[in-house]
Amino acid sequence: MIWWLGPLVFEEGRWDAFKSPIEKLFDSNKPVASTVWDDRAEQVKQAFVYAYDSYEKHAFPSDELLPLTGGYVNNFNGWGLTVFDALDTMWIMGLHDQFKRGVVLIANTTFPCKPTAFVPFFETVIRYLGGVLSGYALSGETILLARADELGMKLLPAFNTTSGFPRYAVNTETGETKMGWSWYALWAELLSNQVEYKYLAHLTGRPEYYNKTERPMQTMYEFNFNPNNTNQDLFSTNWDIDTGRPAGTHFAVGAFADSAHEYLLKQWLLTGRSEPKALELYLSSVNGILNNLLYLTPTRQLLYATDIQFDKASHMFEHLSCFLPGLLALGVHTLSSSTSATEHVLFTERDKKMHMWAAEGLAHTCWTTYADQESGLGPDIIDVMDYTEFENGTRTGTELEGARFDVKSGVPPGVPGYNGTEVQPERDPAKRDYRVRTPAYLLRPETVETFYIMWKTTGDVKWRERGWTIFQAIEEHARTPYGYASIRDVSKVPVSQKDEMPSFFLAETLKYLYLLFSEEDLIPLDKWVLNTEAHPLPVFQWRAEEKQRYGIPL
Repeated sequence: MIWWLGPLVFEEGRWDAFKSPIEKLFDSNKPVASTVWDDRAEQVKQAFVYAYDSYEKHAFPSDELLPLTGGYVNNFNGWGLTVFDALDTMWIMGLHDQFKRGVVLIANTTFPCKPTAFVPFFETVIRYLGGVLSGYALSGETILLARADELGMKLLPAFNTTSGFPRYAVNTETGETKMGWSWYALWAELLSNQVEYKYLAHLTGRPEYYNKTERPMQTMYEFNFNPNNTNQDLFSTNWDIDTGRPAGTHFAVGAFADSAHEYLLKQWLLTGRSEPKALELYLSSVNGILNNLLYLTPTRQLLYATDIQFDKASHMFEHLSCFLPGLLALGVHTLSSSTSATEHVLFTERDKKMHMWAAEGLAHTCWTTYADQESGLGPDIIDVMDYTEFENGTRTGTELEGARFDVKSGVPPGVPGYNGTEVQPERDPAKRDYRVRTPAYLLRPETVETFYIMWKTTGDVKWRERGWTIFQAIEEHARTPYGYASIRDVSKVPVSQKDEMPSFFLAETLKYLYLLFSEEDLIPLDKWVLNTEAHPLPVFQWRAEEKQRYGIPL
């Protein structure tokens, strides 16, 4: 085991003043005794209590705490976002007093909106609606279902468009809607409400919930499997709100697209694997990623996923994209347990190996971007430095070319056994194969989310160890007198902090760390589906009358 003792590291009775905890972790593969993991989960719980208690004292009932000044900000509707977003984390951690206080706030919320104001549909669905639905599913508090139903109805006018794609924002009092900074709908936003609305349809019996949220799915299905579609398996990040057609040739994994990929698999799982169209679309979208968006760095052989436009790759890799290896692993885990002959045809043994190969390699790259930094925290965006910069200013990446998905060895890039090497932390920026574009660490959850799913699906303790190292870095560099703060530049220690503590730090980052370290399987992956804001919803089966009403195969 490793303890911080000032600038030194004490391990198994000896002092080592020359290696950081991250470097020591690479040197040791010894598992930690099981009792230690519950102790670590308890430390994450205490971090949550510290942050949430400070929110209640200094910022309640506003949206978010300002962790440097002890102030508050209303940046997402002003309804008390942190309470809604953190509610299920409280329940999972056994913080029932805080949970009860949160329920009181929610019970008295009417979701007001000034006549000239609008609430963002996507963020309100995944954070507020998802949080209330999860709180209800875990606790059975009926007032939470009543509030979820009320909010679901108030948001529903967003779907009132020619295409059925939801507009960016809606006024919850008047039903008026508006677009955001672009006239186009983002793929992530139009396909990241199905998990919440389908569960709400099942709970309430309201067909409008299902019908509204399913229409964009049907459009995607018809578009993708149209034989005249020249970009099959690739889904544009921008869609025309009027015609329901793609608007451009920008394809991505991270921002603008991330949760759409996620929800294709997760709505299939949530609804008891009863909607094959969702599964087919998920496998298509993943094929598009694996066949078009994966690259290797030239020296360290780091596997990464990027975006392309006009067939040119940007070679930018986002922290947001670190959800992908966890999603791939979840897909393999759940599809491998299927007894359906049809699903085995859709997802072959070669697919299984390919997806896990990519999951392991991508997850290792996400970890490496943390391990390389002085603070032990990962940057928000990197540019791969394969910069053989040509006269026209273009950049190229070392594509997988013919070796793409050569998984005979079963060993993905960057991990032990690949070309006989393992990627080691690199403190020299010139030797990393990438350049940091956005050096901030914004308390994001995607990397630890992937570690949690990789641990649950592979049983490899290294993902827990890596998660623990990240939590230690958060404690050392992000903790403030009032909570936890985002970091401006992960390469510089001591760090400079930003006066912000996003609600997703409590809803996702600390929840995933707690689940990663808990010895008890608190949210079994075969019984619960976590939405893109980490709100767990229970797997359910459509009733026969629901299947008939919604046209779901019996």
